[in-house]
Amino acid sequence: MCLLLVMSKRKDAIVCHERYLSEYVSAKSQDSVETSDHVLYTQEHFALKDSLKKIIDREINPHVDKWEKEGQFPAHRIFKILGSAGFLGVSKPVEYGGLGLDFSYSVAVAEELGNINCGGIPMAIGVQSDMATPALARFGSAALKREFLQPSITGDKVACLGVSEVGAGSDVASIKTKAVRKGDELVINGGKMWTTNGAQADWMCLLANTSDGPPHKNKSLICLPMNLHGIHIARKIDKIGMWSSDTAEVFFDDVHVPCTNIIGQEGMGFTYQMLQFQEERLWGVANVLTTMEKVVQETIKYTRQRKIFQQPVLYHQVVHFRLAELQTEIELLRSLLYHCTALYIKGNDVTKLASMAKLKAGRLARELSDSCLQYWGGMGFTSDVLVSQFYRDSRVLSIAGGADEVMLSIICKYMDTLPRK
Repeated sequence: MCLLLVMSKRKDAIVCHERYLSEYVSAKSQDSVETSDHVLYTQEHFALKDSLKKIIDREINPHVDKWEKEGQFPAHRIFKILGSAGFLGVSKPVEYGGLGLDFSYSVAVAEELGNINCGGIPMAIGVQSDMATPALARFGSAALKREFLQPSITGDKVACLGVSEVGAGSDVASIKTKAVRKGDELVINGGKMWTTNGAQADWMCLLANTSDGPPHKNKSLICLPMNLHGIHIARKIDKIGMWSSDTAEVFFDDVHVPCTNIIGQEGMGFTYQMLQFQEERLWGVANVLTTMEKVVQETIKYTRQRKIFQQPVLYHQVVHFRLAELQTEIELLRSLLYHCTALYIKGNDVTKLASMAKLKAGRLARELSDSCLQYWGGMGFTSDVLVSQFYRDSRVLSIAGGADEVMLSIICKYMDTLPRK
C-alpha cells in the first residue's frame, strides 16, 4: 500500500502532483513483467495506470451499455473527472495544469483506456488529450493556452479537431474551408466532417486555408469557440461502431474570430497538423493493444468452456494455434510501439515508424476481431459480447487518422520507392 504521487518534471526541478490520491496494490499475474524490467515503463507509469483503472471501473464501465444505446456519453462530466485526476494533460506543461511528463506516460494512459468496454469513449478522450491539443501546447501563444489549453486539461472544456471534410479526408492538403483575413479578424466559411466530440465541444482546433498559396503552406490551425454565430451542427452522424462517441458534421457561415486565435505561425498549419498526427497515431495504437489482448483472453475463456464434438472448442488445434498467432502479432506490435515511443521522447522524427505501427494496428484489429468472433459462433453475432463490439468499433482504425493506403504512401516515401514525376 502506498500513496500515489505522480512525479512531473519542470525544467530541472521535480514537481510533485498529488493527483487522485488513492491507495493501490500492484497485483501481478504469474506471467506479468516486473516493473523494473519493463522496456519503457517505470513504477510511476504503472501507478498512473492503476489509478486510471480505478476511475474506469467506477465512473465509466458501469454506464457504457447505457451510453452506447443513447449514442452519446456525457463528455463534460467524464472529462471533468479525468481532468481533476490529471489524465487529460499528462504530457502537457505544468504551468497550464498538466503533469509535464514525457509522451511515454500518454502512451501508458492510452493503453489503460483500452480497458473501457467500448471504443467510442477512449477515442473521444484521445481527441481531447492527444489530438486536438498537441499543436496548441507546442506552438500556441500564452493567451491561447490560458483560454483553450488549460480548461481542456482540467476538463472544464471539451475539444474537437476539425480537419476532415466531405471531399478531403486523408488528403489533408485538399481541404476547402477558408479563413479570410478582414482587419483584425478571420472570417471562416466551409464545413468539417467526421468531427469527434463535435456535438458537445466547446472549441475546435480548426485547420483552414488562410491564403491562396501552395496547399502545404497556405493552411493555419485556429482555436475556434463553438458558440460563435454562424457555426451550425448540421447533424450527428450514425455510424456502424463507436456508438457512444458523438460524431458531427459542422458548417461555418461567415464565422468571425480574432486573428490572434491562429496557433503559432500563419501558414504553418499543415506542418503542425502532420506533427500532431504522430502523437495521434501512436496513441491509437496503444489504445487498441489493450482491447485486442482482452478480446483474445475472453475468447480463450469462452472456447475453453464451450464444447463441440465432445471437447472444448479451444482444444481443436486450429483454434489454439490461431490464438497463439494472434497473441504473437500483438506482442510484435507492442514492441514496435515502445520502440517508436522511446525514439519520439528523445526528439526523433518517427513519422515512418508511427505510420507502420498504425497500419499494422488497423490490419491486426480487423484480422483479430474476425478470427475471434468466428470462434464465438452464434454468440459472436450478437451485440452482447466484447468481441462483437470490438468487431464494429475497430474497423475505423484503418480509416480515421489516415487510411491504410495513406500510411503505405508515407512509408514508401521514406523508403524512396514512390514513382518519380
